Amino acid sequence: MTDPRAHVVIVGAGITGLTAAHRLLNPLDGSSPSVRVTVIESTSRVGGKIRTSPFAGIDGVDEGPDSYLARVPAAGRLSREVGLTDALTNPTDAHASIVHGGLHRIPDGLMMGVPTGALSLARSGLLSWRGKARAALEPILPSSGDHRDSVGNFIRQRFGREVHELLVDPLVGGIYAADTADFSLATVPQLADLAHGRSVLLTARRRRAAAGAAGPVFETPRAGLGALTAALSGSIERRGGTILTDVMVTGIRRAGRSYAIETTSTNLDADSVIVASPAAASASFLRPLSTELSDLLAPTEHASVVMVTLRATGRALARFEGMSGYLVPKPDQKRVTAASFGSNKWSHWKPADDSMIMRVSLGRDGAPTHDLVHEWDDERLVRQVVDEMREHTGVDVTPTEHRVTRWEHSFPQYRPGHLGRVDTMEAILNAEAPGVLLSGASMRGIGIASCITQAESAAASVLATLEASGHLRD
Repeated sequence: MTDPRAHVVIVGAGITGLTAAHRLLNPLDGSSPSVRVTVIESTSRVGGKIRTSPFAGIDGVDEGPDSYLARVPAAGRLSREVGLTDALTNPTDAHASIVHGGLHRIPDGLMMGVPTGALSLARSGLLSWRGKARAALEPILPSSGDHRDSVGNFIRQRFGREVHELLVDPLVGGIYAADTADFSLATVPQLADLAHGRSVLLTARRRRAAAGAAGPVFETPRAGLGALTAALSGSIERRGGTILTDVMVTGIRRAGRSYAIETTSTNLDADSVIVASPAAASASFLRPLSTELSDLLAPTEHASVVMVTLRATGRALARFEGMSGYLVPKPDQKRVTAASFGSNKWSHWKPADDSMIMRVSLGRDGAPTHDLVHEWDDERLVRQVVDEMREHTGVDVTPTEHRVTRWEHSFPQYRPGHLGRVDTMEAILNAEAPGVLLSGASMRGIGIASCITQAESAAASVLATLEASGHLRD
């Protein structure tokens, strides 16, 4: 017999797709909607950019992101909902630095690199006296001009070149693997919010004061973020959902009021579809629905990043005591963009001996086209990391174990005007393919908390649409 329940197909089993599936089967309002859910993943594993594996005698060391924003309620709530309450932990109080003619502790009181006071900048050796004087002028400047939705334009207008190059760009660029001169301000909510007041510094100070002692900024399962995706997968399957791996969607077409999903394995019918796969991949299989939509998705650019994880030994590592890592501004960059001293950052990442786990990032948007580090072999990447860390810190890092993870074309780049294009794509789907939704890192934010929030919103929208159309049955 044909199953009478509404069928929702989700394309992509990263954190967005898994969260959407879980939320369809476990709505926040506690209801029990009668839906079937199928998640289709083109690779052999779920989790997307979340990947956790053993390293240096530690059962779970992340190969991609290692935490989520604790102050975004959706992420922490979801972790606790799927049974991870007692498994969660927060970073230590180790501090981060920036490399620029030496290691400089990141000044206190910053919001995404934006100063909330002049005193901490004045005490720092990171900026020149000219840079400090230019930044101090910000509160008396008139309201911002036309920054053209560019993070770089906005920060340079308000604080000058040095604050942009040495503070904001390393911090924001490190999160998004971006060149912030060509990155949409509207897609960085904390910065976009500061653009509404006359003075960015004073607005940032008020926001920081209002936040108060809000608790730790980051949170993660001790077993790694893979514990979250594993828990979500288990929840989906226990509630009757299906997860198909090694299956690629090749086309989505209208079939009356429903949709026909064509894949490399089997064809499916769906009453609604959530597309949570990367924009470039989605463009091809969405073309049968709308060539205009496909043409908007296809040009989306993605940056490639390499994560080199090292186990290092030596008494010289004492130089890094109390440090969680450092960022490398573009004027000082070769290939390494950031180094994280994982064993200082996370107390549960301390090997049994006196060695240290380090995670070093290479690659970003805007790097020279000949500098495709993700194409380098492992030995060359490790050698590059060791050489650059010596230049940055004066410390000879001696790796006794290494792991290389290549995240090729993994970081969508939000060019100025990005959210306007997303609005246009959503309007096209609403008119031409109601019940098909776009969600995830290519749309409205790459962070785990952002993807979870988007996924929950998509799931709620799907359930509301199915109910309104009469597709839901008891």
